[in-house]
Amino acid sequence: MRKILSSGLRNARIKFRQQDMTHIMENIVYNELRIRGFSVDVGVVYSGELNQNKNSVRVPREIDFLASKGGKKVYIQSAFALPTEEKTLTELKPFSLTGDSFHKIIVRGDIKKRWYDDSGILNIGITDFLLDENVI
Repeated sequence: MRKILSSGLRNARIKFRQQDMTHIMENIVYNELRIRGFSVDVGVVYSGELNQNKNSVRVPREIDFLASKGGKKVYIQSAFALPTEEKTLTELKPFSLTGDSFHKIIVRGDIKKRWYDDSGILNIGITDFLLDENVI
């Protein structure tokens, strides 16, 4: 119930102008992290890539949430759906650039059963994430 209320309050505040499920889900994940007592920041990591002129440039990559509580830190991406390999790589790339071993989670709207990928990243459905307070 509290998840629905927090999303409803957000929508009322922005006068119901945003109907994008990706942003709504991100807001629900953020609110849940705050309710669970986490301090939440946006994570930014950089990747070295070649531009059109074949020069090396630093490209910022965003991790949706860096949640901290006590000595615990976890990186979380929120993805309503990962329908293509390209979209999956875009969402997961920032995790590979962190250079540390903090727990990494991708909260998804398109799966029901949780699983770990080959890199140890937990893929979990939004409902499962909201109902399992011990997942982090």
